[in-house]
Amino acid sequence: MRSPVPPGPHCVSPSERYPLAPTVAPLIHTTRLAGGAQVTSAAPTPPTTTSPHSRRRPDRPTCQTACVSGFPTAPGAEASAQRALADAEPRVFWTSQPGRPPIREPLTEIDRVCDLAIVGAGFTGLWAAIQAKEDNPSLDVVVLDMARVGDGASGRNGGFVSPSLTHGLAQGMAMWPDEMGLIEEMAAANFAGWQATLERYGIDADFHLPGELTLSLTEHQDESVRDAYRMHCDKGDAVELLSREEAYARVHSPMYRCGILDRSVGLVDPARLSYGLAAAAESLGVTIHEYSRVTGFDDGGGGAGAVVVRTQQGSLLAQRVVVGTGAWPVLTRTRPFVIPVYDHVLMTEPLTPAQLGQIGWEGREGLADAGNQFHYYRRTLDDRILFGGYDANYHFPGRIDPTLEQSESHDLLARHFFSIFPQLDGLRFTHRWAGVIDTTSRFTPMFGTALRGKLAYAVGYTGLGVGSTRWGARVALDLVQGNDTERSSLAMVRRKPKPFPPEPVRGIGVRITRASLAREDETGRRNLWLRALDRVGIGFDS
Repeated sequence: MRSPVPPGPHCVSPSERYPLAPTVAPLIHTTRLAGGAQVTSAAPTPPTTTSPHSRRRPDRPTCQTACVSGFPTAPGAEASAQRALADAEPRVFWTSQPGRPPIREPLTEIDRVCDLAIVGAGFTGLWAAIQAKEDNPSLDVVVLDMARVGDGASGRNGGFVSPSLTHGLAQGMAMWPDEMGLIEEMAAANFAGWQATLERYGIDADFHLPGELTLSLTEHQDESVRDAYRMHCDKGDAVELLSREEAYARVHSPMYRCGILDRSVGLVDPARLSYGLAAAAESLGVTIHEYSRVTGFDDGGGGAGAVVVRTQQGSLLAQRVVVGTGAWPVLTRTRPFVIPVYDHVLMTEPLTPAQLGQIGWEGREGLADAGNQFHYYRRTLDDRILFGGYDANYHFPGRIDPTLEQSESHDLLARHFFSIFPQLDGLRFTHRWAGVIDTTSRFTPMFGTALRGKLAYAVGYTGLGVGSTRWGARVALDLVQGNDTERSSLAMVRRKPKPFPPEPVRGIGVRITRASLAREDETGRRNLWLRALDRVGIGFDS
């Protein structure tokens, strides 16, 4: 996820950090709380080095640091982190707030007939339901989810909304240079349609457009930021390159060296977005069943034969099926291409006015740093700070389990938080959680059909799904309806990403890659392993 890009052709944009949604590194190539403690230290003053273009060696950073896992950790950060995490609740902040809709009834009917069955009530499934009903109000559309709306990645991420469909401009130019003009046009139209839908249905999800600031923390990241700036300028994008002093003027951290501001990125409350999309779908006549895990599909035969969608308690007879289940595989054919990666997130208590004065950040931009393993962070409307990313994890052999959501990664995140904002010592975290990102080797979703074209799927957004799932859902509808469109003819739709190797090679590769990426973040040099992955075109991100 990086556009300030690391060296190498396969890069990804930090604006797209899932935070569960939710950063890993690949096979395997990296790719997105209560009270009011008083501030005990003054805000640091901006360092007085030359400019972001200085070639000064970073041997003696203004902030005394020690490098941990490729990230410079400030003295005192560990003690601050331990105190801050003492009372953090192990649950998702977004979905634990007031206003969550009541539980919807599970599917208990046998052979309930419908025109379109949608598996997964995350962003992909809800966008597919809304667009299908808007296209044809007479369709009988049923959505099935194994848990509740907002329980998966769609309700756990950081709420960064990027217009990009390709995980950043650099990634798109590397993968599909001949189609990027058309893809960018589609991305702009999709983002406009995304916003228009929220307005049309009155979805109040705290959406706003403060932009995203991607920040360099090391000398070699300076070059990545400048490369990204030049690429966006060549394309005509309205981006700004900020010096050290300009970056500090926006957000007061002693670690920032320079940055690039992209004003096209928005922020949203992802759970409230999920609830609003579900309500919009229901207002159009869509039926949503929660706690209705799909256990399999049976092809009713050729011609007009319906697909039998089996759940634990009931079944549907659907003429067409769309699958958008993210990291949870319900189709055997997608498993080689999508792996589950855990991303971890912290949420602070609301900052006091004094604490806010220590950090600036009046523009409320979304923030991310430009490393391979990067952090993404943002202010909420009630003045908390969400801080996530960096230490994403793959659990052999692709294991997904609630017991994996609490880990030492939260401790690492907390240490990094107080390295970036040492002046916030005394601030406490109220929530700690994690979620699973559906990761592909090219960082963008894969599409396809099954059951003689009567089922279509869109999975693998790799942490960039809050905005692009609307487009992915439209592609899936094109495919399942047999529509030949500009979308469905794109190479990124027609061609699959490279598959990940089977276990145990997959797990070993992930570990080697994470270590290699951390080393590159520390030294600025890609080793033989990463260069080999670049040549093969395999990545592993969140």
